[in-house]
Amino acid sequence: MTGGSHRPPIRVACVGAGYFSRFHYDSWARMEGAIAVASCNRDITRAEATGLPAYNDLATMLEDVKPDLLDIILPPVAHADTIRTALAHGVTHMICQKPFCTDLDEARKITAEAEAAGAVIVVHENFRFQPWYRTIKSALNEGLLGTLQQVTFRLRPGDGQGPDAYLDRQPYFQEMERFLIHETAVHWVDTFRYLLGNPTGVYADLRQVNPVIQGEDAGFVLFDHPNGVRALFDGNRHLDHAADNLRRTMGEAWFEGTEGSLTLHGDGSVRLRHFGSAATTPLLAADTWDGFGGDCVHALQAHVISGLLGADPLENTVRDYLTVIEIEQAIYASSETGRKITLEQPAW
Repeated sequence: MTGGSHRPPIRVACVGAGYFSRFHYDSWARMEGAIAVASCNRDITRAEATGLPAYNDLATMLEDVKPDLLDIILPPVAHADTIRTALAHGVTHMICQKPFCTDLDEARKITAEAEAAGAVIVVHENFRFQPWYRTIKSALNEGLLGTLQQVTFRLRPGDGQGPDAYLDRQPYFQEMERFLIHETAVHWVDTFRYLLGNPTGVYADLRQVNPVIQGEDAGFVLFDHPNGVRALFDGNRHLDHAADNLRRTMGEAWFEGTEGSLTLHGDGSVRLRHFGSAATTPLLAADTWDGFGGDCVHALQAHVISGLLGADPLENTVRDYLTVIEIEQAIYASSETGRKITLEQPAW
């Protein structure tokens, strides 16, 4: 697709109308350069609730509306069939929610099939688009911390206690055999590589705290990143942090270097402290967005529209995102074997 001052808006069809889809539909409704034209869901009443022309069969929707872009807002088990159906109907641009596909083998197959068809798929990994991480990226690029040495993120959403954990929002969380890393920490696998470069090694110690769920819900992951940087993901879904909205940042972070440190607080603010000083300077004010994650869904979707119009190179296309899945696999292998796993750097 190419840009132009009089180009008609990109026509977006959506498949999926579950809990998280509300943020997708809200974003499309206020998107410059794009317009949502249809919604599909197995329970058509949910598709109808979006206010768009509604379908309960994906093939029928694609035949009827012939969208420029398909937004796939479905869990991993549905990704492969959905993408194959879209490819069969000539759809060449898609956004697909994470975690991408059910495992690495399936993700590799789908990536190859999409590339063979000339299709572009962007994984909806939105945390790197949160305003605090964009601010932190700029600070690192400007060298405000000197030589960066240590990064720590403490995941503390406080939603994992008791027999009813996750049931009010995303009940399938209880049934995921791989949970903390596959569903949640993958956000920081991607965010760390965005901020620090691809890791060269990982060590993980994972555990299950809440017996009503099938997968792990707490653990530590230590990443080796280029230039001697180490990053620690310290996750526990039972515990909370100081925030009016625990899901805004889902925790707190520290970026520590030889000349200063950055702190991400639960309100979304970022503060800089120079080495040897107790005073802090705000780099980003507290977040006031009422929706999810500093409006990161809109930021990602706007990035995709901009990319399709030729303005910016696309981040997190499926070929690039395979690296995230490979790192995830290494994390589980490390926890299962009790040893550090060395990671091969991607060839692309």
